[in-house]
Amino acid sequence: MQLSLTSWSMPACSLEEVAGISKVLGINAIDVGLFYKSALDRDEILADPMAVAEKVKALQVRIPNYYHLFGDGLGGRNLALPDHIDENCRDFERALTFCEAAGIGTVFVLPGIVNPGQSRERALAQSATSLTALMAVASHSPVTLTIEPHVHSYLESPSLVLRLLDQVEGLKLTLDYAHFVCLGYRQEEIDPLAPHAAHVHLRQARPGVLQAKAAEGTINMAAQFGTLRDAGFTGSMALEYVHQNYMATLYEDVLTETVALRDLYRIWSATSGDSK
Repeated sequence: MQLSLTSWSMPACSLEEVAGISKVLGINAIDVGLFYKSALDRDEILADPMAVAEKVKALQVRIPNYYHLFGDGLGGRNLALPDHIDENCRDFERALTFCEAAGIGTVFVLPGIVNPGQSRERALAQSATSLTALMAVASHSPVTLTIEPHVHSYLESPSLVLRLLDQVEGLKLTLDYAHFVCLGYRQEEIDPLAPHAAHVHLRQARPGVLQAKAAEGTINMAAQFGTLRDAGFTGSMALEYVHQNYMATLYEDVLTETVALRDLYRIWSATSGDSK
């Protein structure tokens, strides 16, 4: 297992600056996405994926994951809508071309929301259809498609996630325990998702609070690391403290908490024999 740093953790920094911070912190890896000053340009990725791949390769850090949105925000062209499968598949093929050229091993998308007129069940069924189509596109690429279950999606419980995975063969997760802990799930209820993780997001949380300071969270991080290792996870865990106007995640010192979580993993890793 290795660490990474999400580029959207530093909203005032350019992509080059985030890469530099990652190097200084000894992480030497960043996840890239479409947000804030470090954002990649989605239109550029779709128009010329090879050119954008060269841009991120020039950062000279490992890029384990790309966060792709098909539309704007949580709702735009989300996977629980029935009318966008063909165009989402076309865009996803270009996104995969970018990832493959840039040496990015995983891409994550959001599962979708409960749209107007839907129930949670219908959202899940439509999302499964959309994801099955995306998996068919991904089957021709070495890049692994993942979804991130999150607060405000239709996919807000571990049991629903397992149901979706049963319906979409080969689908993997970008797993963030914080989204489930925030909703009141115990850590042991989340652990069964670990064998399905291809990428991980790390930050502290507690019931009702998506992002918490290290001293105020309830996630047993050492236990989480051990669960992932024992499940055979060998991918990247991205440090994802953020400064966003979403779920009250504006109040932590991102750099301080990032370093604290980095050090916690390093201590655990040194004892366990896992790579840093």
